Amino acid sequence: MDFGLVLQNDPPAATLVDRMVRAEQLGFTHGWTFDSAVLWQEPFVIYSRILEHTGRLVVGPMVTNPGTRTWEVTASTFATLNDMYGNRTICGIGRGDSAMRVAGRKPATLGLLAEAMRVIKDLAEGREAEFGGTSMRIPWIKDGSLPIWMAAYGPKALELTGRQADGYILQLADPFLTEWMVKAVRKAAADAGRDPASVKVCVAAPAYVTDGSAEGYAHALDQCRWFGGMVGNHVADLVSRYGETSGMVPAELTTYIKAREKYDYSHHGRAGNPDTAFVPDEIVERFCLVGPAEAHIAKLEQLKALGVDQFAVYAMHDAIDDTIERYADAVIPTFS
Repeated sequence: MDFGLVLQNDPPAATLVDRMVRAEQLGFTHGWTFDSAVLWQEPFVIYSRILEHTGRLVVGPMVTNPGTRTWEVTASTFATLNDMYGNRTICGIGRGDSAMRVAGRKPATLGLLAEAMRVIKDLAEGREAEFGGTSMRIPWIKDGSLPIWMAAYGPKALELTGRQADGYILQLADPFLTEWMVKAVRKAAADAGRDPASVKVCVAAPAYVTDGSAEGYAHALDQCRWFGGMVGNHVADLVSRYGETSGMVPAELTTYIKAREKYDYSHHGRAGNPDTAFVPDEIVERFCLVGPAEAHIAKLEQLKALGVDQFAVYAMHDAIDDTIERYADAVIPTFS
């Protein structure tokens, strides 16, 4: 199992770069960041610095979207980084949540997302792509490579992921839901005539290693509660689209948002988010990895058995550096 590190692009950018460099030294293989232009600094500028100071780390957004940049710009940006640093980028992509809503726009449709993934990948890998009635190719690209991993929760998005994407990003670490969703992705891949095992699976969630005390555990739950609110934004979309009793989305995913009232994106992805008080401890425990290192290893073993290829640590709490070090000391060696 590979391990990734997910950070927000808060200033100073040098701190993020230093953490990614340290993460590579400690055995992490992927460095991911958020991509929401109003809320955080521009990730692609920062990727250039990370790539310059690392030798193996693969970097990319978790996740970008089809709406905030034109597709040829997205493709050219990835391809430029790859040309400079040797095909070490990855494109995590989804419909768009904070990046689109904060700018007053709706997330993309799945149809638009499917077209964007095709065009961005073709252009970034040096092939001709047609969209909007225009055919184009980026002529300077040689031996380009851009894996595209799609973030998804709902049945139609899972089907698109299996049918088209190179990888699947699941932003929660609940084994029951992971099994349900990975099966859906791999069935869609098989139905499309693809090798299901060729679609890589990345589970991304907050991880907080505690000292074993009840007080430390309670503190860690509060530090990770924001994540249930972030996932809740996507779940609310699913409920509005499919309903609570359609059977198309597991109740284990949707039930907890009944107490959700509002969401202010100015607190998005941050510990102490006041709009996530509705998230119960049970959801934090299920969606995140909280507890001593042994508990993390046990849950990761479950996820690995379900076909997860990478666990990406959301390090967005008051113990970022400690979490990176604890994973390097106690968790990553178990899976290397």
